[in-house]
Amino acid sequence: MLSYSIKRIGMLVPVLAGMTLVVFSIIRAIPGDPAQVILGQRATKEAILALTKQLGLEQPWYVQYFHYVRDLLTGNLGTSIRTSEAISKEIVPYLGATIELTAAAMIIAVIIGVNAGIISAWFQRSWFDYLAMFIALIGVSLPIFWLGLMEQWFFSIKLGWLPTTGREEVRNPVEALTNLYLLDTILRGNFSQFIEVIKHLILPAAALATIPMAIIARITRSSMLEVMGAEYIRTARAKGLRMFFVVYKHALKNALIPILTIIGLQTGLLLGGAILTETIFGWPGIGRYVYEAIGYRDYPVIQSGILVIALIFVLINLVIDLLYAAIDPRIKY
Repeated sequence: MLSYSIKRIGMLVPVLAGMTLVVFSIIRAIPGDPAQVILGQRATKEAILALTKQLGLEQPWYVQYFHYVRDLLTGNLGTSIRTSEAISKEIVPYLGATIELTAAAMIIAVIIGVNAGIISAWFQRSWFDYLAMFIALIGVSLPIFWLGLMEQWFFSIKLGWLPTTGREEVRNPVEALTNLYLLDTILRGNFSQFIEVIKHLILPAAALATIPMAIIARITRSSMLEVMGAEYIRTARAKGLRMFFVVYKHALKNALIPILTIIGLQTGLLLGGAILTETIFGWPGIGRYVYEAIGYRDYPVIQSGILVIALIFVLINLVIDLLYAAIDPRIKY
């Protein structure tokens, strides 16, 4: 397993190198002069030329790419054109917000989705099975922007239970330590802020969890139905074991591989930045950060943001691959 882990980690290098080249090439293929876009239509030719030289855009593309990779190897993600701040520092709060939102959404999706799929397989062709799969179909089909707006209208405007946007109370901001506000409020021992952060987190997390929850429920049901027909399950039931014990200990463990795979993929997608959810709920995540950078042609931010997202996605896939053997001893590396 150690040799396999080393090989998989080594595979990250060409993947990330290819990603940097692809992103670098696509961004520079976008029509328009970046310096002109940044300075505006009224900018003088001298100002545009000066900014072009400052950004190194007058150099050949391979020279620009070499400088970009050289900076990456030294831990320098570059400087934002729009804010003139170091991206390595500027991106951390956005990344923390996305991690917190994704973790909350996936906890909801996994708990509800896995159990709904198990119960549907357990009581196959029952009213619960049909209802759960019907709701899962709706969950996959619902546009996320519509669901988010309906949540805001009902829970925030109509009932007044939860805040509509943001990550914290404006009049009582959280003093960031890790940029994971739930953890920060616990470390500070501020219970009132902890409750406020949870209130701000509920609606976007619920909206973001809808699609993964529906997919996980359907995959769990399918995987469980396949396992429930195995001979060892029939043997366990013939021995008089309780159905709950048979389902959750024997069947679920052997059905986890496809479930774990889809959980990993969905987690990676959400960590990539849920732009619609972050925009609707005013959530300062990495997806919204990169999206705004695209509007300003902020090349360093776009490149670094996509690279960070790609790295996270690849690392999640690596962890999922390594967990396979821990779950299923039949898998040998």
